[in-house]
Amino acid sequence: MTWTRREFTKLGAMGTAAMAVPGAFAQAEQRVGFAVIGLGVIADHFMRGARQSQHCRITALVSGHRDKAERIAAEYGVPKESIYSYEEFDRIRDNKAVQAVYVALPNSMHAEYTIRAAKAGKHVFCEKPMAVSSAECRQMIDACKAANVKLMIAYRMQYEPLTLKCIDLVKTGQIGTVGAFESQFGFNIQPGVWRTKKALAGGGSVFDVGIYSLQAARLFTGEEPVEFKAYAGTVHKDDPRFAEMEESIEWTMKFPSGVVASCASSYGAQMEGFMRVHGVNGMIEMGPTFGYDGTTMKGRGKGGVRWDEVNSEKDPKQFEREADHFAECVLNNREPKTPGEEGLRDLTYVEKIYEAAGIKL
Repeated sequence: MTWTRREFTKLGAMGTAAMAVPGAFAQAEQRVGFAVIGLGVIADHFMRGARQSQHCRITALVSGHRDKAERIAAEYGVPKESIYSYEEFDRIRDNKAVQAVYVALPNSMHAEYTIRAAKAGKHVFCEKPMAVSSAECRQMIDACKAANVKLMIAYRMQYEPLTLKCIDLVKTGQIGTVGAFESQFGFNIQPGVWRTKKALAGGGSVFDVGIYSLQAARLFTGEEPVEFKAYAGTVHKDDPRFAEMEESIEWTMKFPSGVVASCASSYGAQMEGFMRVHGVNGMIEMGPTFGYDGTTMKGRGKGGVRWDEVNSEKDPKQFEREADHFAECVLNNREPKTPGEEGLRDLTYVEKIYEAAGIKL
């Protein structure tokens, strides 16, 4: 089944959360102007983060819902002439107030709008998963390179301070040689949302929430997986939410060092996001983690040292951090920490997970 943009907008955009109080603004010339493509829940988090950032501002909106776009435009000071429909998106080329775009669309639309934005000469900050296939990821990378624009994938946790501290603790040997890793993330998905439509989502929960566990395993081991095993299952077989995809999936990844990572994700069960990395001299556990705030960490290491910390920063701080990083890369012509190649790696592994589970994407 092929979904058009018109059909997607009919599916219904999710409500926009209450807007945050604006922070102090830098001078306009010091900020990167963003066009936000798609005005669902994730876009609201990003826009609130951008509004309190040092180097970003919202200068255009792209939506299939004009009334909603005008309401949000009024909140952010976006002129009505800088509101675009999907069909007229290419006109953004002529908007000098837009230097970059934030792609907050369903997964299957990421490649199209990244490529169109690149051709319009705009830098691209794209939500994860990067696309619905590794082939699309390569097309996006090639398009941005051909247009000489930046491409960054929105991996929030790679900019979250407590997560970065934990990675550093592991890398500096504070728990000794890593022996095993485990992680999970899932939730009970609502019926009718676009994520339950394979043509829009690309696949099941690994694309959406499982990718956090996949990323964490790679970051905490410092290696790339070389072997995959996976099992998928659906308990609620008559549930229309799972007519096009599995309900839950578990997989293991073997790394070159011999470390085995055990991971799981679900759209049919409440799985509070967590990860544990086990070393010969201790362990570190993060949970809850992967959320927009409230990240926690506890563990023990060499010499009996113990950790028990909470990141007290509130949403949308993670979005502010990653938005500012991308803006600084644009302003200073630097390569983003999480470029398109990072998204490509994850999609390659997502495909291998589903292949191991016997599911054709």
